[in-house]
Amino acid sequence: MTNRIDSLLEAARTHCDEEVLPNVDKWNEVGLWPRSSSDKAGDLGLTGLYAPEEFGGQGLPLGEGIRIYEELGRGDGAYAFALSMHNICTFAACGYGTEVFKNAWARDLTSGRKLANFSLTEPQSGSDATNMYSRAFINGDGTWTISGAKAWVSLAGEADIYFTVVKTTDKPGHQDMAMIAIPADAEGVSFGPLYETPSYNFLPMAEMYLKDVVVSEGNIILPVGQGLQGSLMAIDIARVSIASGCCGLMQSALDTSLAYSANRKMFGGKNIDLDGIQWMLGDVATELEASRLLYRAAANALGTPEGPLMAAHAKRFVPDAAVKAANTCTQVLGGMGLLKPYGMDRLSRLSQMLRIVDGTTEISRVVIGRSLKKRAAQLKTPVIPKGFGES
Repeated sequence: MTNRIDSLLEAARTHCDEEVLPNVDKWNEVGLWPRSSSDKAGDLGLTGLYAPEEFGGQGLPLGEGIRIYEELGRGDGAYAFALSMHNICTFAACGYGTEVFKNAWARDLTSGRKLANFSLTEPQSGSDATNMYSRAFINGDGTWTISGAKAWVSLAGEADIYFTVVKTTDKPGHQDMAMIAIPADAEGVSFGPLYETPSYNFLPMAEMYLKDVVVSEGNIILPVGQGLQGSLMAIDIARVSIASGCCGLMQSALDTSLAYSANRKMFGGKNIDLDGIQWMLGDVATELEASRLLYRAAANALGTPEGPLMAAHAKRFVPDAAVKAANTCTQVLGGMGLLKPYGMDRLSRLSQMLRIVDGTTEISRVVIGRSLKKRAAQLKTPVIPKGFGES
């Protein structure tokens, strides 16, 4: 397994250097998903990281496969994010899908010939996932009819299938939630106008509308009662994957500022010889190393009782560090950092986007805070001075 992850990391590194970095500005200019590039990622084995070998996947554990996005994130965080979501769906398909579904879709997904995306958020509800209006009802012939709307759907109109979370009754709560795979070409599926985004125009995002969409029961990925639990697991994987991609972004920002400051002449020397520059970039380097350790620990904890909390720690700390790194490295370049060819503006905007998607850093703080309250309840109460008027 060690040889496999090493070879895949090298493949991702090469893909980043030869395919993503030279083309990402062009992708953004034309505003289209680079399907030929994601096809190449599939040829390299990067679209079936966690799927079993019997379905054409790489069979990597989450703790290893998530490292791929650090390499891809050096090129572009949005590209890494999209492939991470596809891999999560592929993992769900191969691990929890029906035999009918796996036979029909698994190898196309692991190879990247077809792309998948996860759809949970709705226009009126983000982090409050139980406040959901999309409904699915079983018909007499065993098929399901789905109606509703989803928001912030990435690869909107580009993915071939959408792993969609729905409620199956009007009762409050999550006990009736399920996950259904909806093909993009199913009758009744449509998309709204693409969102206007600042620095990842090539990644299509839009609302998805479902009007009396009918799918077979073979498309049920997670049955009624397991939809929310499975969604939360998917989100935890996504959060750690985002932290991994953020480390790649930080490395890219750091390398750009190092290369610039090592060649920029000022005050009789070079910028990198100035203590102030070394200290600024030294702080970035330290937070990058800390971020790597944290996201890898969180990746190894996925699927354990500590997984959600570790994912929250990673999603809270690492994207914040990426925002700080992008800003600091831009500052090191001075006025040049404002120029588009250096790419710092793109990295700054991407880092902010990665702070928000799949749970804002504030939501991560809520998860962490709840854990702290549980711990506080288990601790021995110290002697606390009484306030004025208390007896």
